Amino acid sequence: MQTMKDTKIKWLGEIPDSWQLKKIKYVLQERIEKNNPVRTTYILSLTAKQGVIPYDEKEGGGNKPKEDVSAYRLAYPGDIVMNSMNILSGSVGLSQYFGCVSPVYYMLRPKEKDDDVRYYNYIFQTTLFQRSLFGLGNGILIKESGNGKLNTIRMRIPMDKFGGLYIPIAPKDKQKKISDFLDAKCGEIDILIKNIQEEIDVLEYYKKSVISEGVTRGLDCDSALKDSGIFYMGPIKETWSISKIGYICTKLSRGFLPEDTALVCSNKGKVLVRDENAVGKMVSEDNAMQGIKKGDIAIHGMDTWHGAIALSEYDGKITRVVHVCDSTEDKRFVVYYMQYLAFQGVYKLISNGVRGNTSDFRSWDKVKDIYIPLPESREEQKKICDHLDLVCKEIETAIDNKREQLDMLEQYKKATIYEYVTGKKEVPES
Repeated sequence: MQTMKDTKIKWLGEIPDSWQLKKIKYVLQERIEKNNPVRTTYILSLTAKQGVIPYDEKEGGGNKPKEDVSAYRLAYPGDIVMNSMNILSGSVGLSQYFGCVSPVYYMLRPKEKDDDVRYYNYIFQTTLFQRSLFGLGNGILIKESGNGKLNTIRMRIPMDKFGGLYIPIAPKDKQKKISDFLDAKCGEIDILIKNIQEEIDVLEYYKKSVISEGVTRGLDCDSALKDSGIFYMGPIKETWSISKIGYICTKLSRGFLPEDTALVCSNKGKVLVRDENAVGKMVSEDNAMQGIKKGDIAIHGMDTWHGAIALSEYDGKITRVVHVCDSTEDKRFVVYYMQYLAFQGVYKLISNGVRGNTSDFRSWDKVKDIYIPLPESREEQKKICDHLDLVCKEIETAIDNKREQLDMLEQYKKATIYEYVTGKKEVPES
């Protein structure tokens, strides 16, 4: 049983008596090497979930990188790559690639060759270390995460402040043992995470296919089809007609009170209460808002491509970039169909994006020109929507359960890393 000593550092607590406590700047050095003259156009990205990856493999895309990469920095295999704007959110990882990264990234390496870079990377992966950085940065920004619940805290942490932080330093032989053990242990956890994520992906695909069939074929899979004549609509049920959003929907202009609940139209196809801690123009300035009532259709003018179309379950206020609408048809059918178009990638084809990976439907004239198939009667619409409501709810419940498992595994992984890189647990000899 190893003896422990108190570091008097809140996030760290006790470490083994034989370990040292040193400032980051004394054990790691920042390497600043600009891509000028340009040595590579291979752009790397960094996310908390995926680590350091080629930009093209980034989930969800993101803002398009600059074409001129001469101001970018070079990253090498074996570098700890860290986003100075997103360290608190876990944007740090060990690079396996040679490429260039945004100038806001830091590249770190051990000063001593026999130090294990993996050990230091694991320290920076721990949640408690990341939380300890809060307050060190400049220019705090609370950014809406897209689901209406979580916020991403972004602040640029200067290297001089980061380098002045103390971290535990295990003896060099133990660094390798700890890193080897965590590589194996985290590898096992990552396999479980990957398997669960694949199950979620299957469920998401199943949900989309159920909606797709419902809004184009109805509930009778064997019903005769006809060519819609609309390139993005494809075949539809033979007895259905074709209309336009502008013929069946009316854009509303509702008033609101300053004290009304602030809402968001999320990329998950839900209208949600906006986090009360969020700040920014959309919440703080009421001249950017409009009223919305329970049962209104919400169509996000910028995130349409991502499925930000929903039927509101709340009364409140929402940004004016969202089209708030009523309809003469079953409003659920309108929402399901417009979400279906998002699944098919239609909005990017029929709009001009104002930035990478987006579409621009801020103009109601563009929204109202979208074609929509209509079942023969409101009764048929209701049967289709009742069925979709039931099935989608069951799928969403299953997905939520899977996501809870993912959260638990992520927390377990972080906790395991913390216990070993701080010496609170010893690597088993076996």
